[in-house]
Amino acid sequence: MSAPQAPASPRLPRSDWQTLSTLLPYLLKFKGRVTLAISCLVLAKLANVVVPLVLKAIVDHLSAKPGLVLAVPIALILAYGLLRLAMTGFGELRDAIFSKVAQGAIRQLALETFRHLHQLSLRFHLNRQTGGMTRDIERGTRGISILLRFMLFNILPTILEIGLVTGILIWLYDWRFAAVTLVTILMYGVFTIWITEWRTQNRRKMNELDSKANVRAVDSLLNYETVKYFGNEHYEASRYDESMARWEKAAIRNETSNGILNGGQSGIIALGVTGLVWLAADGVVKGQMTLGDLVAVNAFLIQLYAPLNILGMAYREIKQSLTDMEKMFSLLHQNAEVQDAPDAQILHSSAAAVAFQQVDFGYEANRQILHGVDFQIPAGHTLAVVGSSGAGKSTLSRLLFRFYDVNAGAIHINGQDIRQLTQASLRAHIGIVPQDTVLFNDSIYYNIAYGRPDASREEIIEAARSAHILDFIEKLPQGWDTTVGERGLKLSGGEKQRVAIARTILKNPPILIFDEATSALDSKTEKAIQAELAAISANRTTLIIAHRLSTVVDADEILVMEAGRVVERGNHRALLAQNGLYARMWALQQSEIEQTGDPALA
Repeated sequence: MSAPQAPASPRLPRSDWQTLSTLLPYLLKFKGRVTLAISCLVLAKLANVVVPLVLKAIVDHLSAKPGLVLAVPIALILAYGLLRLAMTGFGELRDAIFSKVAQGAIRQLALETFRHLHQLSLRFHLNRQTGGMTRDIERGTRGISILLRFMLFNILPTILEIGLVTGILIWLYDWRFAAVTLVTILMYGVFTIWITEWRTQNRRKMNELDSKANVRAVDSLLNYETVKYFGNEHYEASRYDESMARWEKAAIRNETSNGILNGGQSGIIALGVTGLVWLAADGVVKGQMTLGDLVAVNAFLIQLYAPLNILGMAYREIKQSLTDMEKMFSLLHQNAEVQDAPDAQILHSSAAAVAFQQVDFGYEANRQILHGVDFQIPAGHTLAVVGSSGAGKSTLSRLLFRFYDVNAGAIHINGQDIRQLTQASLRAHIGIVPQDTVLFNDSIYYNIAYGRPDASREEIIEAARSAHILDFIEKLPQGWDTTVGERGLKLSGGEKQRVAIARTILKNPPILIFDEATSALDSKTEKAIQAELAAISANRTTLIIAHRLSTVVDADEILVMEAGRVVERGNHRALLAQNGLYARMWALQQSEIEQTGDPALA
């Protein structure tokens, strides 16, 4: 017997290059727009670095020929204005062109992550913490936006501008100008990277604590009634505050380290600016440079100072964004335990025969649930499974749905191994009414229509009538538009189950599974719905999982399960005649009816 697949082990932190390589294909889908945006960026920066040169020409002209003020300077001033306009114009055009790239990449990644989460196995979702996972996705999508904005609007422009300014300083002036500029930038970059790497570790810790606090908050609010039942509001608040207190400490460390980083960066920039101004002033005094040169160098410094400040902030934001994106991309790369085979076939059938053949299964390697389970349900027949809690009854429906794959043996529909069928077509053939019905926080109409979203209103009304819930819906103040609340908490257990029955009727599949489908109903409604369920089960392959034996007496065959094994099988009369476990269960329930007078057990 093959061991069940264990839950995925925690992943090591992804490298920044892994994260960027994951993002790159989504950007390349818009390569035309990316090329245009980068072209606008280059043109804007070229205009930006020419501005100080035009300013130098104006100052030199005014200082050398004061009598011709109205001749050449007007043309230079107009050129100056046009260059300023070009800087702004190409910058805005770049933003407009690239916005489609950024938002498109975010949308595609968010959608792919959402779809991938639905493709992951039930095992993954049983182990997940919804509050933390949704916060990871929220931070990840926000991180993509920040990363793209700073990469294209700050990092690339700054690097390009540094290169252009350095080249101009070497071309027009002493090599020392370029040397001071490059040393300043190098010191700035090394200091920024050193401090930011330290801060990144703290940021990752902040994210973990933030997710943990959110998990506790969401879990507590989802279980609001349980909190109230036990009067544990203070306990829940203290647990939440414990997580937030740890997050607060990490946040304070983050802000303190930010002050150290900003102060160090400002000091390095001040040293560089002082050095360059000193060189320029000395050149003017010695007659090697003009006043226009001094103005130009000063203008270059002013233009570089702002981008360098932004460069430091941009690097920090990019590192934080990569950290924020890390967990979202890890979710995207989480392998699905149950996958379609490469040559999976689509199931086409209006009648379905189901067969379990020597099925072994365990949710964990050291805890086997099913042992050699073997049975058949001919097309159009009804099979019921009864037994004590933990016998493995509900596991049968999960395996038939292929939420998990069997460890040994096989499950067939019409002779085809379900592992060779597409999951979509397999599940389209199966309808289930679960014992624990969970509804979407939307209208009753939406929840019933969910069984077949393209169904007409008349079909939805007919499904509600068949589930004996139509009268209840029409008496509500808001009727079909009544919102059922989070997980359907505004409805009673019986009302939720009737909604679940209605949407399964609407789906109209060839295979039906009723997992304690009427356990939350009163006896009168149960009797009415049992007749309706019997009607809709006619000519369909039906699996009934039940505790009340009275609900399965008409089944074509009944399996009695104990500790994951089929210990008895036959119809109701045959099993009573065997005088075994089923007969004892029947006698016990009949005794309870006599003692309590509860017709629901009959």
